Amino acid sequence: MNKRVRESRPSIEKRWERFRCETSPSPAARETGMTTPRFRDRKEAGRLLAKKLRAYAALSDVLVLALPRGGVPVGFEVAKALHAPLDVFVVRKLGVPGEEELAMGAITTGGVRVLNRLVVEAFGITEDQIELVAAAEQRVLQKHELRYRSGRAAPLIRERTVVLVDDGIATGATVRAALTALRKQQAARLIVAVPVSPLSTVQELAAEGEEVVCLRVTESFSAISDWYQDFAQIPEEEVCVLLEEAARECSPAGTR
Repeated sequence: MNKRVRESRPSIEKRWERFRCETSPSPAARETGMTTPRFRDRKEAGRLLAKKLRAYAALSDVLVLALPRGGVPVGFEVAKALHAPLDVFVVRKLGVPGEEELAMGAITTGGVRVLNRLVVEAFGITEDQIELVAAAEQRVLQKHELRYRSGRAAPLIRERTVVLVDDGIATGATVRAALTALRKQQAARLIVAVPVSPLSTVQELAAEGEEVVCLRVTESFSAISDWYQDFAQIPEEEVCVLLEEAARECSPAGTR
């Protein structure tokens, strides 16, 4: 069973200082809030990200999980470079009844539910209401997973090194939900790998003990799309094609 060991504050700060020196934008970039150049598209971002993850290519237990849909082209390039299996990890928000844009939690691949008890208590949400929302989102999640996998079994998470990939992080809410769920499924090690993130979010994740690999860290952040020349929405069909191609080319994943 995976046990997280909380680092001391000096250890966290030392690791963050190393991370910051390697990835922070130049002073000129900070003035504009943008590093140069922007990623051409998600595929280029994935290839560049893979170079930062080369050390994991030597590990036999690596599994690359991409958050669909935007994380899949990025994850495909990472998995190909690491010779590792690729799969999706679906996260569905659980919206507050009547205020659906506000998240009271999430449900993820593997049927793991993550709740924000502060929101639940603040809105007086009952267990019956939670169950109703969760059941509806579980049906949507299963529909997406069936489509994406085309009959392939879900990968085994337990005791594996998981590289969790997306096309960028904004608030980090989706990534945190995924990390919580992956721990419940007893992943041995978790690495968050993204092309771009706000400085504040990376600092928060690092302070929480997360292992983060990020190419562009900015103090001025408005949207992930600002960091790509081409940030077109990824069709479900493309997700399916990339996953099928990865299943043919990469090492087979363990299954449940």
